[in-house]
Amino acid sequence: MREIKASRITQAVTELVRQANFILRQDVLSALRGAYKFEKNQRAKTILKAILDNAAYARKKNLAICQDTGMPVVFVEAGQDVKISGDLKAAINKGIEEGYKKYFLRNSIVSDPLLRGKPKFSPCVIHTDIVRGNKIKLTVMPKGFGCENKSQLKMFKPTAATEEIKKFIVEAVKSAGPDACPPYIVGVGIGGTADYASILAKKALLIKIQAENSKLEEDLLKKINKTGIGPMGLGGRCTALAVKIQKYPTHIAGLPVSVNISCHALRSASIIL
Repeated sequence: MREIKASRITQAVTELVRQANFILRQDVLSALRGAYKFEKNQRAKTILKAILDNAAYARKKNLAICQDTGMPVVFVEAGQDVKISGDLKAAINKGIEEGYKKYFLRNSIVSDPLLRGKPKFSPCVIHTDIVRGNKIKLTVMPKGFGCENKSQLKMFKPTAATEEIKKFIVEAVKSAGPDACPPYIVGVGIGGTADYASILAKKALLIKIQAENSKLEEDLLKKINKTGIGPMGLGGRCTALAVKIQKYPTHIAGLPVSVNISCHALRSASIIL
């Protein structure tokens, strides 16, 4: 049994806050550069160039890629042979709060979703999986709500045809329109229960954009890019950089499908302890 101190987890999360908010993921940057080369619409190219310039400036000057530094979501893969000396949840939230304060990031969390109140830096949302091994993988994803607000869930009948599901996903992107800052990365969760499909959709955003696509992912990306919404909704070939799907077994009487859209600033950073 390997022991990891809670203080080490806090330090790691604090650093991940910096990386995720200041340094755009390499796979996202590569996809944006590819979209810029592919785009023929001059207005769309101008927007893509501005997005790339913004990412470069944020990294160089240690500034937030986006002013909405999001609701921090932390994914934990905890090895079953790890012993944590301390409170894991408290350690993660402390790391989030310290990181957001240290790097002058926006406090966007209200304690009561109905009464609201003064914004704070925490708590974050934590998803934990128990895996084999004696290590812990931590991933911080700051999820801005311009795009999080465009999430959709539909409980299909188990007899639903694939074309019905594809139409729902494409319509979810159309409904988002320009509001969530395209070009998008579209995460899709299929299966499980209503809540788990939504988690799968968010986890799908962690898949590298250049990872091999299924035929369903390719078909959806083509359909979405034919909408012509384009970068920041100003028209063009690139409405989405990628569609990524995560599936899980489900009940014989159900077929949950969840869509979680990310703006072009898909931010996440990981570390293995």
